[in-house]
Amino acid sequence: MGAFRKRPMRYPIIFFMLLFIVAAFIMSTNSIMTAAVFTLVSLAIALYAWRTEKYLYDDTEAHIETLSYRMNNVGEEAFLQMPIGIVLLNEAYNIAWVNPYMQNIIKEQSLVEEEVALIAPELSNFVKQDEQTERTVTIHERKYRVLYKKKERLLYFFDVTKQLQIETQYFEDRTVLAILFVDNYDEITSMMDDQARSSTNSLVTSILNDWAKEHDIFLKRISSDRFMAVLNRSILENLEEKKFPILDDVREKTQQRNVSLTLSIGVGTGSASLTELGQLAQSSLDLVLGRGGDQVAVKNPDGKLRFYGGKTNPIEKRTRVRARVISHALRDLIQDSDRVFVMGHKMPDLDSIGACVGVRKMASMNKVSGHIVVNFDELTGSVGRLMYELKANEELYTSFISPQDAQPLITEKSLLVIVDTHKPSLVVDPTILQHFEKVVVIDHHRRAEEFIENPVLVYMEPYASSTAELVTELLEYQPKHDKITMIEATALLAGIIVDTKSFTLRTGSRTFEAASYLRTAGADTVLVQRLLKEDIDTYIERSRIIQTVEFAAPGIAIAHGNEGEVYNSVLIAQTADILLTMKDISASFVVALRPDGQVGISARSLGETNVQLVMERLGGGGHLSNAAAQLPNQSLTEAIAQLKSAIFDVMEGSSET
Repeated sequence: MGAFRKRPMRYPIIFFMLLFIVAAFIMSTNSIMTAAVFTLVSLAIALYAWRTEKYLYDDTEAHIETLSYRMNNVGEEAFLQMPIGIVLLNEAYNIAWVNPYMQNIIKEQSLVEEEVALIAPELSNFVKQDEQTERTVTIHERKYRVLYKKKERLLYFFDVTKQLQIETQYFEDRTVLAILFVDNYDEITSMMDDQARSSTNSLVTSILNDWAKEHDIFLKRISSDRFMAVLNRSILENLEEKKFPILDDVREKTQQRNVSLTLSIGVGTGSASLTELGQLAQSSLDLVLGRGGDQVAVKNPDGKLRFYGGKTNPIEKRTRVRARVISHALRDLIQDSDRVFVMGHKMPDLDSIGACVGVRKMASMNKVSGHIVVNFDELTGSVGRLMYELKANEELYTSFISPQDAQPLITEKSLLVIVDTHKPSLVVDPTILQHFEKVVVIDHHRRAEEFIENPVLVYMEPYASSTAELVTELLEYQPKHDKITMIEATALLAGIIVDTKSFTLRTGSRTFEAASYLRTAGADTVLVQRLLKEDIDTYIERSRIIQTVEFAAPGIAIAHGNEGEVYNSVLIAQTADILLTMKDISASFVVALRPDGQVGISARSLGETNVQLVMERLGGGGHLSNAAAQLPNQSLTEAIAQLKSAIFDVMEGSSET
């Protein structure tokens, strides 16, 4: 203000100086009267100008002082009364001061010197962290966004309860699309007369309409076995919380009419685009059907999936027509290739090696060079004994090559066939996949989220006992000028016998037909038994693992190896198989350390418990009755704790991947 007060004097002084100069000039002209008149007029003007400026100055100064006073009052009022909580902390991160609004929020008589955790427990660590400056806390059932100024040790609390409620309402009202598919509807009703078909149709429609009406879902039938459902996210969350009991309703109510119908549902959620929701729903349904049906898959745009159901064994519905079509398509792909490479999964079993031998035979039948890619260090146990027998067939034995030897042979026209797995991470060498433009997948496992990218042909049948069974069926429709040899037929039969536990699990009429074809081709059952023989040390090791058995739930047994002791993956699987043959055990899990440093889990079931869902929660997969998983960087104790948690969760009905 001091500088401002000097302003009224500035212009009069300048004016008087100019007046003096002008008067002096006039006087120099000897016109005293003119100079006197000019001087008086100039003095009057100067006085008026000075008084006017002084008035403006006084008025401006008064306005500024009033404004400054009001600003101070407003700042103090805002600081103390504005609806924003303010908390100042001392060096010990205790409360030093709070504004009245914050005091009213906490509803305590005094907060000074109290710990900041008194406001919200999570603030105790929050104020001591360097990287976090903002978070949301709950105080007396209201939500507050907390902004932290670390340098000043100052906390601001903004009430965002209504904002979060609006956001929640927005997300709850977002559209969700679902496609419902009645498994085997056409196959089952095609054999019925008109009255039975009409009755079955009315039953299914009634069940689904009642379910839709109960949950406020718009349901529209789009074909004989498909329905389209429109709902919102709030309804979906309610259905997920109940684990989709509609699956059980359809299964149980149709069984009462002696009709084995199940329901598969693909759900698309999490996107504002209806087109994308439809694509997600269809993708989810395809995945469910690839896993055997009787399940629900909920898919988000980020690819994350949640599974529900899957409690029943898939009903066989593949036909010889499909096998013939796939075989002919594969024949065309082989004939258009210069070389065929076949690759199974890591740590191969007889099913994987047998299927590889069968596909290599298809290449030979079509006069195309075939190679089986393996890691020779992993060919142990029964697979090692099979390799010893294969040495008698030099042409077949030399077709086994390592990934390093395979890469120089790959060209743009080469074909890669993946057998007994569909996960890129499980193949013998994932890097080889990048060198092929044409990839075929043949597998009998239920489809998982992870899948080989852009295959030109996929033959996945979770209803089959083994991949060897699928390959055997495909062989029947290949050119007949090059017949299958005894050792090739034996390798395929060994794969079927291993995966069916000597035709006791997952066997259908097609399984015995495939075995019959192989037996006709000269498969040696005595040689298969020799391949499956085990030594005494293995038997003793397996017995020691069985001694550790405990029950996680009625009928669910868990056994484990010794901490720090390494076990062969085949031994782990065999132990799970043996446990399943014992009284009062319907599902078995064996946990042990593998040679690669991971904790391996083998799971087996008689069908009452879906061990595939349990293993998928741990990053693995497989079949409803035969699955496995590997856990890196885990102790046995930690792995068993995770396994039990997954078992209990799946028993409640859900699985996430």
